[in-house]
Amino acid sequence: MQQFNVPQFIDVEDKIIGPITTRQFVILLVCSMIAAILYKIIDFIPFLVITIVVFALGGVVAFLKINGRPFHYFVLNLIQTSKKPKVRVWNSQLGKKGKKAKEEKDDSKKKEVKVPRKQVYKKSKLAELSLMVDTGGSYKGGDENIKTSGS
Repeated sequence: MQQFNVPQFIDVEDKIIGPITTRQFVILLVCSMIAAILYKIIDFIPFLVITIVVFALGGVVAFLKINGRPFHYFVLNLIQTSKKPKVRVWNSQLGKKGKKAKEEKDDSKKKEVKVPRKQVYKKSKLAELSLMVDTGGSYKGGDENIKTSGS
């Protein structure tokens, strides 16, 4: 049987320029392209302010890690969680429409549901069942074979 090498550190990104990974390099390259386009189309003071903001956001996305994961995964998880939260919160202050709809549902449920009553066994029936359990099922039942403690 052939043996294969199993990759060990699959979550470590490849470094291309010193400590900068490919992903970080591409993000900084995109920020530089945005800065070059802004330099051509707007004046210097607004260009300087916007470029500082663009590089700050690019630096955060490229280098910041939260819980060992890149920042863009954090943003994606935040958006996904805000769209469909897994925790449901009960609101006790329903509007008039919600209360009326809830009352109508409750009324329909009350009409449909019938609760069966439990059977109440007499003392002799309990003694018979107890005897059946004690004998392991060899006693089949019958009033003539029951001996009560009172007789």
